[in-house]
Amino acid sequence: MIIFKTIRWKNLLSTGNAFTEIKLNRSPSTLIVGENGGGKSTLLDALCFGLFGKPFRSINKPQLLNSINKKNLLVEIEFDIGGKDYKIVRGIKPNIFEIQSGGEVINQDAAARDYQKYLEESVLKLNYKSFTQIVILGSASFTPFMQLKSAERRKLVEDLLDISIFSTMKDILRKKVSAHKIELKETNHEVELIEERVSGLNEQLQALRETRELKIKKYEGTVQETQDNIDTLLEKVGVKEEDVVNKLETISDRDPQGDRLKQAEAVEQQLITARKKALKEIEFYENHDDCPTCKQGLDHEHKTKHIEEKKLKSDEIKEALLQLDTTLENTRNRLAEITEVQREIESIQKQKGLLQTEILSNQKFITKIQKEIEELKIEQNVSSNVHERIEESEDTLEILHQKHKTLVDQGHYFDIASTLLRDQGVKEKIIKQYVPVMNKMINKYLAQLEFYVGFELNESFEETIKSRFRDVFSYSSFSEGEKLRIDLALLFTWRAVAKLRNSVSTNLLIMDEIMDSSLDTSGTEEFLKIIQDLTADSNIFIISHKGDQLFDKFHSVIRFEKVKNFSRIAQ
Repeated sequence: MIIFKTIRWKNLLSTGNAFTEIKLNRSPSTLIVGENGGGKSTLLDALCFGLFGKPFRSINKPQLLNSINKKNLLVEIEFDIGGKDYKIVRGIKPNIFEIQSGGEVINQDAAARDYQKYLEESVLKLNYKSFTQIVILGSASFTPFMQLKSAERRKLVEDLLDISIFSTMKDILRKKVSAHKIELKETNHEVELIEERVSGLNEQLQALRETRELKIKKYEGTVQETQDNIDTLLEKVGVKEEDVVNKLETISDRDPQGDRLKQAEAVEQQLITARKKALKEIEFYENHDDCPTCKQGLDHEHKTKHIEEKKLKSDEIKEALLQLDTTLENTRNRLAEITEVQREIESIQKQKGLLQTEILSNQKFITKIQKEIEELKIEQNVSSNVHERIEESEDTLEILHQKHKTLVDQGHYFDIASTLLRDQGVKEKIIKQYVPVMNKMINKYLAQLEFYVGFELNESFEETIKSRFRDVFSYSSFSEGEKLRIDLALLFTWRAVAKLRNSVSTNLLIMDEIMDSSLDTSGTEEFLKIIQDLTADSNIFIISHKGDQLFDKFHSVIRFEKVKNFSRIAQ
């Protein structure tokens, strides 16, 4: 239960810079009186602004600020909930909003909207709409229960029965279901994408395998062809080697023939020199009669003999030269043959070298191809990457499948929860229990107010009003006084229900000018009787112009007056 203790305000509407303070729990019943414009109803705006940040009457929030001082609007409200003291401080110019408990400000860092939400949901457990239905019955700006839309009526009663949590849960669940559907759709989409990716990667892997196998077969064929070529080349090299051996056998006399030629050429040179000498001596003896050595005259016989010896020797040398020429020619011819064979051998050796180079190149090519074959047989890097991507995708797919299963299971729970939280679910069962009780209370208070009709709310909180003759009426068809009786009966019923549920029960009840016009004398007397019954655990404030007629009906009176354009409580 909320026990409101004190409210004080300044620079609010016509109130000046001095605080106006009212003890809310001091007197069981209090009459507030004063002239028009004196500030009587300011209490309502102060309460609503302090608790909910907006005025009770139909005025803009900035208009709450005193038009003369134009700053330092401040409202302070003290109350108790379950033995714990609270104080709300709210102001304009400067803007102030504090929730205090035990003298310390709580949740100061919260955003203004969240801070207000915290106040309503965690502290007061009361919103503006509920407050104005069970705490205040006001003037023209107030919207009675009967003028609320069906959904608003239901929300109010749910708050009173403390079952609005189910609506909050329903809203939360609706958002979760919406998010769940999106997440499930996204998960299904992800699963499809991953499955397509895995399928594509498997196809890619299969293509790589087929390509690899084709390459291996092709490379193996190339190796075989190259090996066959090497074998052919080796055969050619073998033939060339045999040719060389055969050719070398034909020139085995290469070195002796060279030596023989050198010796023959030397002998030839010696013979030519000797013959030239002999011929020279013959010519000398034939042309001279003196000895070339001693210069003495030569005997004719000796001279003739010497010439004949020299001619014989020249002829022998000539014969020897002729024989030697044959030998030289034969030797030179043989050496020419040997040189030709050597050139052929060199050509064969060169061809052999080219063949061997080609064989080496083919062998290197085979080694390269065999290495590639081995790499292909083991696994190509690309294949390994594809394998890794497939494994990663399959792991992701497993996680997504598990997530999908979880989401599906969650969806089943959401379906069950949605069934329970819908208006026809748990709330409907609770409301069904209380609707007969509410109707009984409403009709009791109507009877106390001497308004004898059969008033009934259904489970959708649509009313049926019947007279004692079973004539059916609507709320709008009644007079203002009759409407007021219905509004009062509903107000008292909601307070009783709140007290019964201990949800938004409070000591405070404020009614503004309800006794000034619409209620007749009889209705006023019955109303005051009901008020007396409520004062046992309530603090009731009645704002009225009929002060002189009602003073003796209340435990205390507060009079507002206006002095120098500022409202204040009269001393």
